[in-house]
Amino acid sequence: MQQGTSAFGFFCAMVTLLLASTSAGCKGLRDGARASGERPVEMLVSTDPETLDPRYATDAVAMRTTRLIHAGLVRLDEQTLAPKPYLARTWTWLDPLTLRIELAPGLRFHSGAKLTANDVVATLRAFGSKEVGSRHARVVEAIGAVTAESEFVVVVHLARPHATLLTDLELPILRASEAGSAPRPDGTLDGLGPFTVARRGPGEIVLQPFDGGPLPAPKHAVVLRTVHDENARALRMHADRADLVVNGFSPTLLPALEKANGVVVSGREGANLTYMLARNGDGPLADVRVRRALSMAIDRDGIARSLLAGHAQSASTLLPPSHWAHSPAEAWPFDPARARIALAEAGYPHLRLTLLTSTDRLRGTIARVLAQELADVGVELTVVPLELGALLARLSAGDFELATLQLPELTEPNVLRVFLHSSSIPPNGANRARIRDSEVDRLLDEGEATANPDARRVLYAALERRVRDEALLLPLWHEDQIAVASARASAFRPSAEGRWLGLASLP
Repeated sequence: MQQGTSAFGFFCAMVTLLLASTSAGCKGLRDGARASGERPVEMLVSTDPETLDPRYATDAVAMRTTRLIHAGLVRLDEQTLAPKPYLARTWTWLDPLTLRIELAPGLRFHSGAKLTANDVVATLRAFGSKEVGSRHARVVEAIGAVTAESEFVVVVHLARPHATLLTDLELPILRASEAGSAPRPDGTLDGLGPFTVARRGPGEIVLQPFDGGPLPAPKHAVVLRTVHDENARALRMHADRADLVVNGFSPTLLPALEKANGVVVSGREGANLTYMLARNGDGPLADVRVRRALSMAIDRDGIARSLLAGHAQSASTLLPPSHWAHSPAEAWPFDPARARIALAEAGYPHLRLTLLTSTDRLRGTIARVLAQELADVGVELTVVPLELGALLARLSAGDFELATLQLPELTEPNVLRVFLHSSSIPPNGANRARIRDSEVDRLLDEGEATANPDARRVLYAALERRVRDEALLLPLWHEDQIAVASARASAFRPSAEGRWLGLASLP
């Protein structure tokens, strides 16, 4: 732990020195920006989105960007994460399997085309179509049929009870003539969101305000600029050449950033989960005693306090404490002595494993600290940093032993189905750990089919206990959503799931 903490201390000291040494030069940049008049709000992101086509977007930057360009029938409340009207004006359950939706009047796509029920019908069908091959097809698989009752009324008929339909209808609605089209990664699909794509180039996406969708027209254009290096992001913020970074800085760097002129740091508990993934099925990790030992060897609280600077809560369950379905549960304790005993009883007093992680600086430091902690119980851990695409490819192929990942938007507990259910083993989903547990499958199936929230909470509490007892996934912590903003973007507040729709309401 001391090695990782001292590395971060050195990193923060160097960035603080750089910020101080560039102060005089940055003043000229700030004055020049003001003299040139209004400029777009510039938001820095650490990676390029894979695609701007919402049918295929899965990485965090792509998901959050597409939700600025497109809009769904519902959106999630930034506080409670409960679904609320967006393109829909209202909805009514006619019976447990039938939902009638009235569209808000007067809404238009970026092209000027009027939103009608036919667009909704075509979009929901396209998301479920094998020909389109959307990566979100599972979201609509419970829909048996969708029909247009009138120009502005849609009726959704479920094939089976499905408790999460309203949350699922956050899917972006596309124009009917484009819903089944070939992939459009450049962002040219007609949208209904508060921004249109004016230009996309290497490392840059320029978004222009749009007036005609469900939200008032934003007051500012937005530039999403990819800056891979954390130091470079910090210097751009200090120079007043950027306005906003969400979850783009190591928490231990935040005090130095707060000293920059006009920079505001705000945060809130996040609806996310950072976890360790262990490949089930063969080798030492097939033994539950080994997986439990790994969990007991990790000092979650220590890492949350030091490397995450207190901007995280150690995880005892998969669902964060603020989630409506969260049920308190006892975590596996930090107990290296018990971990060593468990490994010896399993026949692995000395063990060599490989841990995959991302190339992000903070994630790499955390991985090295995890390696040090596991070494203390007899596990020699080789850390392999990979770019996101290569990392996910190896995980999907089963070419790994351990990995650290984050579930960035844990909004609906049914999303756990994609990561835990045996029917979701790649290529059919993201059950990369290859979990095959009949009790987990049963609880997930019942949770999806049960409408009553109290009954669902009981089912998910049982699911959490099962995952904990079998150490199927190892929850680590829930990280805060942190926004670092310039004075002109200081009104921005991150939502619980980390979305960026607050850009549309900046004064």
